[in-house]
Amino acid sequence: MVRCTGGPLLGLLCAAALLQVSYAAVHPYENEYFYSVGDAFIFRGGREGMWESKSEAVDEWGTVAKGINNGKSYIRFSKVQFFRPPSIAAEYGSTDGDTGLVQAVVFEVHDRDRIGYTTADGMTRRYCCTKELVAKTRCYPGRLIVQPHAGNEDWPWQTDIYFTDNDTVAYAVDEAVTITDTGMYYLWFVICDPNLAGVTISGQTTWKNPGGYLPGMMASYLPFFGLMSIAYLGVGFMWFVQYFRKWRDVMPLQNCITAVVALGMIEMSTWYFDYVNFNSTGFRPYDTTLWAVIVGSMRKTISRMLLLVVAMGYGVVRPTLGGLTSKVIALGTAYLIAACTLDVMTNVGTIDDLTSSARIFLVLPVAVLDAVFILWIFTALSKTLAQLQQRRQTAKLELYRHFTNTLAVAVVISVSWIAYEMYFKVTDQFNERWQSDWITGAFWHALNLSINAVICFLWRPNEASLQYAYGTDVSDDLDLEDAAPLKSSSSSQPSFAPHPPKVDTNVFSIDDEEGDGKMN
Repeated sequence: MVRCTGGPLLGLLCAAALLQVSYAAVHPYENEYFYSVGDAFIFRGGREGMWESKSEAVDEWGTVAKGINNGKSYIRFSKVQFFRPPSIAAEYGSTDGDTGLVQAVVFEVHDRDRIGYTTADGMTRRYCCTKELVAKTRCYPGRLIVQPHAGNEDWPWQTDIYFTDNDTVAYAVDEAVTITDTGMYYLWFVICDPNLAGVTISGQTTWKNPGGYLPGMMASYLPFFGLMSIAYLGVGFMWFVQYFRKWRDVMPLQNCITAVVALGMIEMSTWYFDYVNFNSTGFRPYDTTLWAVIVGSMRKTISRMLLLVVAMGYGVVRPTLGGLTSKVIALGTAYLIAACTLDVMTNVGTIDDLTSSARIFLVLPVAVLDAVFILWIFTALSKTLAQLQQRRQTAKLELYRHFTNTLAVAVVISVSWIAYEMYFKVTDQFNERWQSDWITGAFWHALNLSINAVICFLWRPNEASLQYAYGTDVSDDLDLEDAAPLKSSSSSQPSFAPHPPKVDTNVFSIDDEEGDGKMN
């Protein structure tokens, strides 16, 4: 029995886990080359987390079930072909029989030590059988070393694909490997003959779980983004109702918040339909995924810029950002480019559970820019709080204290989660805990929603909104230390009569002025 505790953030993640179903994907191969690995040439055809077939689906394996949610889990070969160079094929005659061998092997991550043989020094991994290894591994010379289970001689699963005579093409049998146990599964194509080093592979394999084609590590994202879409819809509905009811009291910041909420709604719904389509077809559409990535990157960028300008006191303590506007825009632009590049590499065209080394490299600039945002935000908050306390603007000061506390809690949670992610990745190098891997990415979406919801609550449009706007307090328009004495023609005494408070009604732009944006 699963219990969901720990507040709304963890509750949302747990609810998505309870709605978990199982999926896989289609892996196309287009003239792909094999890679030299030790004493063999290996092409990795895929790696995915897969759930076991339902018992009734296994019992009725010969029948054709309708729809994708039919309870069957398998890896199916479809028109898989191997091509060798004509110069190699020409070395054989038309009656030489089998003249080349490619082996396909499917194994679960816990069986990885059964593929190949580790030498006595513990440093070398041998994949191809030699006469010296026959006695140790019961293998056959010239073939891949596979040590089967004691109770199941047919696992790991293997099949042979032969080049015949002087043919340049070898065809794999279109067959399916039934998945009867839940786990992380690998598909390798292996060549032990050095003469076949230039072989390429084409065709596709279909990896299907009981409920569809999504890869196992992505499975829970479908119900998760469904829940996130509903959550953003709820936040957006409450925000927009209040926004249009109190549109006369709207501040500039509230227009920025509206944009962030709208982008969040679009992003979550786009991700949801992207995964729905992926699950139904096994292919990930580039246009839908790219749109989700771009909208998501824009939402993350605008959210960070919004937090920064709020921390600077824009619209509350200062009417403009002054000369800081160009710096904020430059930082936001750099973050947008870095985040969009990372998300494109991570999501666009991704159909399996393989981790790209390029993604690890692209994480670095995003992390550095996030650190710059955090440092700048809290530095600006410190100055804004000091300014409000000096002016004794208690209403604004209380608002900013709540905002600061929210950000501080979010930063502590974020740092703690990053530490957990690092521990998770280091201790799970082979993705043996693949069923919970999705939480590491989903957490950030849930955290962003929580922060956005708090900001929507603190800065919600109402009759009291204008008391937070710049110009509604006398001290906003008159700093006694900088005030110029006004001399009356009838009196020599200086007069410090302040002008009536003025409210900035330009709610659709952030003006740029010369100077450093001094708080008046």
